[in-house]
Amino acid sequence: MKKLIIILLAIWLPTFAYAQGCSEPEPDQKLKLFGYIQAQYDWNTETGENTFLWNRARVGITGNIPYDFQYYVVAELSPSFTGNPFLLDAFASYNRFKWFKVAAGQFKSPFTLELQTPCHKLLTIDRSHVVVELASPLRDMGVMLFGGNDQTFVKYQLAIMNGTGIGNYEDKGGKDYVGRVVFRPLKDKNLLAVGGNFRYGTSAPSAEGVTKDDTRLRYGLEGIVKWHNLLVQGEYIFGKDEGSYLVGGGCGGPGEVVIGSKEREGWYVTAAYMTQWRVQPVFKYEYYDSDIQETDAANQFCYTTTFGINYFFNDWTRLQINYTTVNSTLDIHSQLGNLPYNNLLMIQLQAEF
Repeated sequence: MKKLIIILLAIWLPTFAYAQGCSEPEPDQKLKLFGYIQAQYDWNTETGENTFLWNRARVGITGNIPYDFQYYVVAELSPSFTGNPFLLDAFASYNRFKWFKVAAGQFKSPFTLELQTPCHKLLTIDRSHVVVELASPLRDMGVMLFGGNDQTFVKYQLAIMNGTGIGNYEDKGGKDYVGRVVFRPLKDKNLLAVGGNFRYGTSAPSAEGVTKDDTRLRYGLEGIVKWHNLLVQGEYIFGKDEGSYLVGGGCGGPGEVVIGSKEREGWYVTAAYMTQWRVQPVFKYEYYDSDIQETDAANQFCYTTTFGINYFFNDWTRLQINYTTVNSTLDIHSQLGNLPYNNLLMIQLQAEF
């Protein structure tokens, strides 16, 4: 049983691939097929509304190309985001040097700990609201330099990206500059990791008659502690937008561009404990301030609490049960596109291959 728990911990605790991928090929493997499906049931215990849905259904291939190159392609097949299948990730990377690797194509923005966690390894069913709101666009076209790994003292990622999200290829305006660095200062590299993130970008003005470019600034702090079977992680993110700002979005969702300027911030803390019975209780608490400069506190704050249970049938299949409550002064439906209904029960079965 102890060996089984160690295996489950190694597989399901957050891990971060070198170049934004959810799966890595073996050193000499030229083709690897992988993917996962997440079938879900949602029940609003307040209104009685309920539905079966696809959260994600993804298939991808990855492999090595002689010499020192790797490719990675993933498609989203469920209708959850756009209503049709679409290309989620597609990039090639040059991996010869440990501290100087390069990737080019479409991939996740190297911003925040939770965004770098693959969707099928998240501790809760949904990502935190502050990550979805302030890390968007979550995926984009660009080029990235990166180096180090989860067993080195430091790991870094630096990227230049369009800043417009999936499928939006700009031909004018500025680019987004995104970076993340993580330190593992202890001898046991899996025990503690702390890091920081930043993002700065400009784009053509969104409002008519305005000549000054829109700007976007983000920075964040992150930390994760693993002690035996206990994991605790948290992040703080600040965002400042001038000219326009993005609301909502998701893994493949475009979000909504709103004209105006705004400063926002938020944080979350998540704790999970893996028991000897393959059951992992999870608790998450989130805070989000939709407008730091707002003087009317009745239309500003959001507090979200998630109680969860993860059950691992084996190395490839798990059941997640989350109950989410929202204490918010916001108009939930108009201001936070990714915010769930209050008192929402979510049950998800995930199968990985």
